[in-house]
Amino acid sequence: MSDLRKIIIDDNEVEVDGRLTLIQACEQAGIEVPRFCYHERLSIAGNCRMCLVEVVGGPPKPAASCAMQVKDLRPGPEGQPPVVKTNSPMVKKAREGVMEFLLINHPLDCPICDQGGECDLQDQAMAYGVDFSRYREPKRATDDLDLGPLVETHMTRCISCTRCVRFTSEVAGITQMGQTGRGEDAEITSYLGATLDSNLQGNIIDLCPVGALTSKPYAFTARPWELTKTESIDVMDALGSNIRVDCKGREVMRFLPRNHDGVNEEWISDKTRFVWDGLRRQRLDKPYVRENGKLRAATWPEALGKAAEAIKGASKLAGLVGDLAPVEAAFALKQLVEGQGGSVECRTDGAALPAGNRSGYVGTAKIEDIDDAGTVLIIGSNPRDEAPVLNARIRQAWINGAFVSLIGEPVDLSFDYHHIGSDRAALEQAMSTTDHVKGKNPIVVLGQGALQGTDGAAVLAYVQAMCEKGDAKLLVLHSAAGRVGAMDAGCTMDGGVAEALKADVIYNLGADEIDIAQGATVIYQGSHGDRGAHRADIILPGAAYTEEQGLFVNTEGRPQLALRASIPPGEAKENWAILRALSAEIDATQPWDSLPQLRQQIVSDIPLMAKIDQVPENEWNAEIPGKLGNGALKNAIADFYLTNPIARASSLMAELSANARARAETAIAAE
Repeated sequence: MSDLRKIIIDDNEVEVDGRLTLIQACEQAGIEVPRFCYHERLSIAGNCRMCLVEVVGGPPKPAASCAMQVKDLRPGPEGQPPVVKTNSPMVKKAREGVMEFLLINHPLDCPICDQGGECDLQDQAMAYGVDFSRYREPKRATDDLDLGPLVETHMTRCISCTRCVRFTSEVAGITQMGQTGRGEDAEITSYLGATLDSNLQGNIIDLCPVGALTSKPYAFTARPWELTKTESIDVMDALGSNIRVDCKGREVMRFLPRNHDGVNEEWISDKTRFVWDGLRRQRLDKPYVRENGKLRAATWPEALGKAAEAIKGASKLAGLVGDLAPVEAAFALKQLVEGQGGSVECRTDGAALPAGNRSGYVGTAKIEDIDDAGTVLIIGSNPRDEAPVLNARIRQAWINGAFVSLIGEPVDLSFDYHHIGSDRAALEQAMSTTDHVKGKNPIVVLGQGALQGTDGAAVLAYVQAMCEKGDAKLLVLHSAAGRVGAMDAGCTMDGGVAEALKADVIYNLGADEIDIAQGATVIYQGSHGDRGAHRADIILPGAAYTEEQGLFVNTEGRPQLALRASIPPGEAKENWAILRALSAEIDATQPWDSLPQLRQQIVSDIPLMAKIDQVPENEWNAEIPGKLGNGALKNAIADFYLTNPIARASSLMAELSANARARAETAIAAE
């Protein structure tokens, strides 16, 4: 229900919702108001006073625009709209005074500060600062905090905006950070010097408006103006978070989030943000061929020739599509393998995703539907590990009053939920009632853990029946970024992955989460020397996700475009190009020679791939219920930090994984 009010801002009359704050009304009118503590996704603190504006006819002092609503303004004496000024002499003087106070204790660190060049305090000091200081007293200094291996602290620079405290307690759901003391003794600190235990903690680096919280792995390596910035898509989980890849020369230096209200808002997980050191290690940069049980470096013509020979001589050929493969590579592999009489499989974890039924393997819900949900039922999933940003969104719904319940392993989700049970019996019992999916806009989040096992198809059918009964929307939460795109491309075969592993020649496109028994000839195409490469007989080095353009379809079925930020190392090539070259070697040349031509063929075969950044409506098609088995529902991810070859190549992810295990083992006393 809108409550529109007229208001005059800097001589322009605008009509805005009365529930907006003045700072939001100014933004709608195209006027930027400086701020340090205010952030549109966090609660209002109103403590930095940088956003002061003049309310004409109000008290004879400036008002904090972040903490005053439009509906609180009084009209003029004859009912004229209220008048707000953002550039009057009173406002200018007030902001200059605030800036002077902020800089009393702030150290002159800009030349050695990692925030230099992208610092809000620098920008506002240019606009409202003065070129001298009236203070001769010694500056206050504060001890730095140890928040763990990700966030570096320089607390002397802190201006007590409390953004980090509000983010960790409201969005990330941890309570380690807070502010103690008053006046000059006030400081942000962590409880008993604890390090942060959250997989979203890196976001406080972006939130900090000064250089108090910076990235520890990125520290002192580059300046923002030296970096080439490329917009891309994250593949560390299936959420498809929008990211920016910053490169210095050929090296990826950091990942930053991009705002996308429908997917990740403006947050990313720590794995997404810090995995870049894994792009430099354990890379496959030249082709290899196995001879006498040992791998030796080979040339491209030799490796492609051997691969073509193996494919032509196969009595049964199968292709495996890995978790990080873009749609183009999956589609090209399917064309190649099926052209030789083989089949391709992408469900390498054995999940019973129904081929051809998009409402069964994607669902019918959008990620943003969670915002309005009154009931959220999670089945066989730990979203805190499988999609931390999605978990933060469920937490936001919980804060807004949503009732959350869980069937599966009891885990810490950072918010309270009703645990129905851990096994399939609990699912059957929940099916008998609509209690768990009643209320406003109910959503069922179904994890991959629930679909693994011999009765995965029955579990899916039960969940779909429950959705029908309670008129709930279904969101299938995937754990692999490339899975939905490969399902859309039709990379499935009868008998699933078990049948694929019976082939005598297996083309493995980056499927590193699977053990292939001895006996078969394995052609491995991927970017890292992980489990798949160790088992391979022929290795064709491919590009990682930052090194080629690629389409990725996220867990809600939204196709998104990842752009190339750097180039593959050594002799490694883009994945679609390797498959195109190999098709010529086996005398089955594909009818496309370039990425645009390949995409044209993909769009003609799969029209929804043309709908970039749109979520297509999926026609509801319920599976036929089978018999449920026994036993508990297991979660799909055991170790959040080591889920794919890039993460396993990262020394930082290994350290974080070891820290998480140590935390889980040791009981920590409160005192």
